[in-house]
Amino acid sequence: MKRLELLAPARNYASAVAAVDAGADAIYIGGARFGARHAAANSADDIRRVVEYAHLYGVRVHATLNTLLYDDELAAAERQARELIAAGIDALIVQDMALRRMSLPVELHASTQTAIRTPEQAAFLARCGFARVILERALSLDEIRSICRATTAEVECFVHGAICVGYSGQCYLSRSMSVRSGNRGECSQPCRLSYDLEDASGRRIIRGKHLLSVRDLNLADRLGALIDAGVASFKIEGRLKDEGYIRNVVAYYRQRLDEAIASRGDCCRASVGETRLDFTPDPSKSFTRGESEYFFAGRTAGVASFDTPKSVGEFVGRVAACDARGFTLDRTVSLAPGDGICIGADGANVNSVEGRRIVPNRMPESVRSGAAVCRNLDNRFRLQLERSRMRRVIPATACVTVASDRVTFRYADCEGITAEVSREGTFEPAGDPVKMADLLRTQAAKSGDTPFEVRRVEVAGADRFVPVSLAGALRREALEELRRLRIARVPERRILPEDQHAPYPATELSAEGNVTNRLAEQFYRDHGVARIESGLDLSAATVGRRVMRSAYCIRREIGECLREGSRLRDDLFLVRGTKRYRLAFDCVHCEMSLIDEK
Repeated sequence: MKRLELLAPARNYASAVAAVDAGADAIYIGGARFGARHAAANSADDIRRVVEYAHLYGVRVHATLNTLLYDDELAAAERQARELIAAGIDALIVQDMALRRMSLPVELHASTQTAIRTPEQAAFLARCGFARVILERALSLDEIRSICRATTAEVECFVHGAICVGYSGQCYLSRSMSVRSGNRGECSQPCRLSYDLEDASGRRIIRGKHLLSVRDLNLADRLGALIDAGVASFKIEGRLKDEGYIRNVVAYYRQRLDEAIASRGDCCRASVGETRLDFTPDPSKSFTRGESEYFFAGRTAGVASFDTPKSVGEFVGRVAACDARGFTLDRTVSLAPGDGICIGADGANVNSVEGRRIVPNRMPESVRSGAAVCRNLDNRFRLQLERSRMRRVIPATACVTVASDRVTFRYADCEGITAEVSREGTFEPAGDPVKMADLLRTQAAKSGDTPFEVRRVEVAGADRFVPVSLAGALRREALEELRRLRIARVPERRILPEDQHAPYPATELSAEGNVTNRLAEQFYRDHGVARIESGLDLSAATVGRRVMRSAYCIRREIGECLREGSRLRDDLFLVRGTKRYRLAFDCVHCEMSLIDEK
């Protein structure tokens, strides 16, 4: 059976618990330093608590140590890696190849920051001992399928959340504007800012639009195709998102992935437990810049969000009429006071609702007949998530055996792990064996605040009297022992050696190869790379250098593709304040690059 994993983000212990309860098979979380989300750091003790809770359900914990390292940071990075391993993590997600050379006793995953876009890259990393490769988000299904065929490593693919418009790990746009680098966990997200589009003469073609901001990914309808392509892990983005987002989105993908598994006879989920929901998950009600499948079906236009980089939310209708105080929608919707709405680039809150008439707290300038209205905050749904008593239960059975000199409570979970507790003593005949059997059955079926749901109880020897207090004590001890045994079990880990003879797919590495320390340099030289340029993050400035390379293309997005006969034949530039970037177009590979001009 192919084990399929739903992989969820966790900012901290609380969001990790929310992800596990919502049905995640694995979570990824950052340590104290060296993670690609600087604002989502956790101590080794925090990670240890996460591991204990996750392992109860067979959920794996992947720690992110996926930034570039400098020579003077190697010792500290290794110390942290070993602390995380001691805390019980199941895998380490890395970008810098220095970590491959530290003989770490842990399963290694190649981060999406390693910019994996080709079968050759994926095959190489597998030979170098990476148990899993995490793919670039801009790939099509055909490209994903080719990579899965080419590598022996597990393949992990993003299916939901924010998209980096530049190739992951090879974007230096933030670094070109400040000291903050995406490769160092401190991206300032300049791709979400507004820019002017100009030609070589300085003529402004587009003014003040978010020309690099793309909509969020949603591949919920494509899970089956990804399974058939060979993907093993389905990843949700969002380590900086709140717990409500985690509960809602993870629960939704749990349902969708379970549907895909149920329709196939050769797949199963990678952890155990069943989530008990008290809400209906709907990802459109959590943070979203609008849904997109990005380039899953090929490189097409319509993936950008020019008007706003903020949450747009769910479409609720169009403006049918408006006046100075409010507007009327073209349909009946369930908007309520306190909801947030988005119209174009403008936002407002709903003050009152009278049928189809909406009165906001302020009238956005973009309100006009035909304008699309979206709800980016469903206040009632938000409260429902905050008050949710969602929990995850592990099915179990119980057997109570009573003899004249001993009472035994034995529990077995859905994976066959058993725990047994007994008490010796003298147990007199019961006055009413039938009533005694019912009492023992009732006691054994209780699970209290444990994660277990006891679904069947067998009782043998109910002709002997057992005090209720003793039955309760034995139940609690046995269930606690079962919980301990589940936590103590270590999930399977693939700790693989590095094949020193594996040739890197190229003999040269440019600055985009991100070699920033001696161990990474030696790694690539050992694998046949003759010429290595220092990583761009080591440079004092980026002027004159390519700071972004992307499958996304502004020309394609605005209907000015060069291959389709654009009227704009001259060079194009993105301008914001004093910063100016020349756009370079590689029509052979259908890619766009940004060159830092000043």
